[in-house]
Parts: sequence; C-alpha cells; structure tokens
Amino acid sequence: MDADELLKSYRAGEKNFTQVSLHSANLSEVYLPGINLAGANLARASLSQANLRGANLIEANLTAASLWRTDLSRANLIWANLKAANLIRANLTKVDLYKASLMKADLRLANLRHADLSGVNLSGADLRYANLSGAFLAGANLRGANLTGANLSKTDLSHTILTKAILFKTDLSYVDFTEVDLTDLDLRYCLVSGEISSEQGLLEAG
Repeated sequence: MDADELLKSYRAGEKNFTQVSLHSANLSEVYLPGINLAGANLARASLSQANLRGANLIEANLTAASLWRTDLSRANLIWANLKAANLIRANLTKVDLYKASLMKADLRLANLRHADLSGVNLSGADLRYANLSGAFLAGANLRGANLTGANLSKTDLSHTILTKAILFKTDLSYVDFTEVDLTDLDLRYCLVSGEISSEQGLLEAG
C-alpha cells in the first residue's frame, strides 16, 4: 500500500491499517486522527504537520521519521521505535510512550505535558526547551540527553538514569527524584524548589 491508497481508504471510512508498510512515504499535512497503524513500518516517512491525534501506533517503526509539528496528542505509542526521529515542536500531550525508544530523537520545543514516558529510552535525545510538565518518566533512560531550558516541573523522575545529562536552566521544581543518582550533575543553574532527595543523600535547593 502506498500513501495515496491509504488516504483514499481512510477517507472512505477505513481506519485499520495494522502492519502496513509505508517506508519513506510522504504523508505530510495529512488528516488521520484515530487511525490504527499498530505495527506499521513508517521508517523515514514524512509526517510533518500531520494530524494523528489519538492514533494507535503501538510497536510502529518510526525510525528517522519526520514528525515536525505533528499532532500526536493522546496517541498510543507503546513500544514504538522513534530512534533518531525529528519531533521538533511536535504535540505529544498526554501521549502514551511506555517503553518506546526515542534514542537520539530531536524533541526540541516539543510539547510532552502529562505524557507517559515511563521506561522510555531517551538516551542522547535533544530535549532543549521541551515542555515535560507533569510527565511520568519513572524508569526512563535519559543518559546524555540535552535538557537545556526544558520544563520538567512536577514530573516523576523516580528511578531514572540521568548520567551525563545536560541540565542547564532546566525547570526542576517539585520533581520526584526518588532513587536517582545525581552524582556529577551540575544543577547550579536549574530552577529547583524544595529539596532533592537521592541515593547520595539530600541536596538543599539554593
């Protein structure tokens, strides 16, 4: 199936496209809310500015896909592969990304408010100025992630890996750091409210 066939079928009322192969397809600016693309191959596909609100993308392959300004709010991306995907300014509010791979993904200025990112792999991801307020990141891997200017207020970062993460001018107010190793992390220029507890003891906010 190619992009034109999918769009024609969707407009005719079909929404179930599980396991479909759309490698490198051009689906920019398409309107596909609620579509079922579970297990689909969308590697290197262009979905920039598309409307995929509430879409089912469980275990979908979106490796190196272009999702610039794409609306994925409330979408299901459990176990999806978004390695090296372009998600700049994407709308990911209330999205379910449980155990998804976002390794080296570009999430600059993305909106991830109240998203479920538990167990997600964000190692090496670019999250500069992203909004993760209220997100659930328990058990996530943020090794080497760039969180410069990001808003992590009221997030759950319990049991996360933050080794070599860049936290510069990051909003860390009211973050849950339970069982997080903060050794060698420079928090001097971060916004921190209250106290930060970790395996290494208690760091008073200054």
